[in-house]
Amino acid sequence: MTSQNTTEPWIVTPGTAGSAQVAHLGLRHAPLVHRRAGERDLPVLVRLRDDAARWQLSRGIDQWKPAQLDERHFRARLRDGEVWLATIGPDGPVAGAFELWWDDTAAWGPQPPEAGYVHRLMTDRHTAPPGTGRRMLAEAERRIAAAGRRFCRLDCRADNNRLRRYYEEAGYVVVGEQSSAGEGAGSGYPVTLLQKPL
Repeated sequence: MTSQNTTEPWIVTPGTAGSAQVAHLGLRHAPLVHRRAGERDLPVLVRLRDDAARWQLSRGIDQWKPAQLDERHFRARLRDGEVWLATIGPDGPVAGAFELWWDDTAAWGPQPPEAGYVHRLMTDRHTAPPGTGRRMLAEAERRIAAAGRRFCRLDCRADNNRLRRYYEEAGYVVVGEQSSAGEGAGSGYPVTLLQKPL
């Protein structure tokens, strides 16, 4: 496990091979460019999610499963919310993705329109430079604030202490726990609810 995996443990982060590939391509310090995902990006989103699920399972994290979400899931998210891709430079490879929702009643219950909700923050182990996850999270926070909302909210599996700690180190505060949040949190397992004022 590399130091990047220690500082960004939530889903998938650059490992030794990925960092070497990024360095070889001269992209280690290239800026991340964020763009809305579209229909053509559905296979990439499914691959990122499946790779993240395999990575989690290889580290004993029983949260996501490969082939659990397919193109239909991401197509629905494109229709009902926002899905963002981060690329290395404007024409570079995909470094990661995240979903941005404007409500999440499954996990948070009915809420006033004061927050945005981040789901499926995923990075590509082979192309993402160190810090990609935090940079994508900052982009989501910026977009939420630009929409006039006061909080960025997210959740993580209640027994995933590494991920909880990662979010807390990024300024998030635990505000509750949900015993089973259904689709909003994944697949019905208990989740910790976190938010950050913007």
